[in-house]
Amino acid sequence: MKTLQKLFITAVFLFSVFAVSLSIQPEQQVRAETSGNDYPIVLVHGLGGWGKGEFLGYRYWGGLKDIEFYLNQTGHRTYVATVGPVSSNWDRAVELYYYIKGGTVDYGAAHAKEHGHARFGRTYPGIYGQWDETNKIHLIGHSMGGQTSRMLVELLKSGSQKEQEYYSQHPEEGISPLFTGGKNWVHSVTSLATPHNGSTFADQEQIVSFIKDFIIHLASAAGQKQESLIYDFKLDQWGLKRQPGESFHAYMNRVMTSPIWQSNDISAYDLTTFGAQELNQWMKTYPDVYYLSYTGNASYRGVVTGNYYPIGTMHPLFTLISMQMGSYTRQSPAPVIDRSWLPNDGIVNVVSAKYPFGHPNSPYDGAIKQGVWNSFPVMEGWDHMDFINFIGSNTPGYFSIYGYYNDVANRVHSLPK
Repeated sequence: MKTLQKLFITAVFLFSVFAVSLSIQPEQQVRAETSGNDYPIVLVHGLGGWGKGEFLGYRYWGGLKDIEFYLNQTGHRTYVATVGPVSSNWDRAVELYYYIKGGTVDYGAAHAKEHGHARFGRTYPGIYGQWDETNKIHLIGHSMGGQTSRMLVELLKSGSQKEQEYYSQHPEEGISPLFTGGKNWVHSVTSLATPHNGSTFADQEQIVSFIKDFIIHLASAAGQKQESLIYDFKLDQWGLKRQPGESFHAYMNRVMTSPIWQSNDISAYDLTTFGAQELNQWMKTYPDVYYLSYTGNASYRGVVTGNYYPIGTMHPLFTLISMQMGSYTRQSPAPVIDRSWLPNDGIVNVVSAKYPFGHPNSPYDGAIKQGVWNSFPVMEGWDHMDFINFIGSNTPGYFSIYGYYNDVANRVHSLPK
């Protein structure tokens, strides 16, 4: 009897070790076998995202879990960034620069005049003030955060011709160092469910109502009353700062009915296939940067119609959106949306999340190549929010969301300097 008990205990122990190794050990071995790097990771949230202290501690990165804390505990120095949840990729990228480096946000004199908002924004102490050519970083962006990360790399490396021209004519107004270019400060960009080529959901002009429903849903899940909700749209540059004593309901309605949604300098435009196509024409994929992309698919092809429908485990918040995306095509205006766009994760089309069209790309084959988008196999069963362990998510294929992020972190830290 004792022998059987020992065998049983041994079997359970071996299974436990094997189970853990399945989720994290392969990447740990890769990291150990290469020189690797120790550059910190910066997590960049997507549309509607938030920072620390909002939603009573419910985290964007992990929900009731804490991905940032876990990665730091496992040897991956990690920071969480906060940028405007509904702002354009330009404004978000500029904010991201100052949030990391420190200083007063300067959206650019030319940019501010062109779009009619204030040039300067909030002042940040910086989460990694030593950031420079020697002390590089890895950017990991979820959803729109991947677009924002690409935009930041573009501005760091090439600057802005418009801002430089404006400065040459108005030198007394100064220019942000971000717009002068020449900064090779980012080692890798990793996108998680990012609409590199836009989302057909955004094309159908439903983003404003979606954002409103999304925030209300979050408030309910976090146990907060809408009137006193702790959430910041961070639209100071547009004059949309929450006033003392203003209820969140009044604040949100003021934001949602604002004319900013008619501007091209806002998320609602950047996330369309039209806006993303414009971005992809001038944002480059650089030969000395590593690019990784992860894509989810939570839809299946209907036998009769050939359209795509949400799988049963998709979060209820996205099922109707998924059905609309799963049947939407168009021949004009360009870009053409054919049936290859139908599979989706509930918010983003699978084909759009792999890599920016027209940019160097390669399916991941076990070796991460520099200067191209290394697209990993589609993660079947993952909806858009499974990547951040959103309420009701199940991250299929992993024992926990921690195992997934451990893999991602090990991959970027195994890259040679």
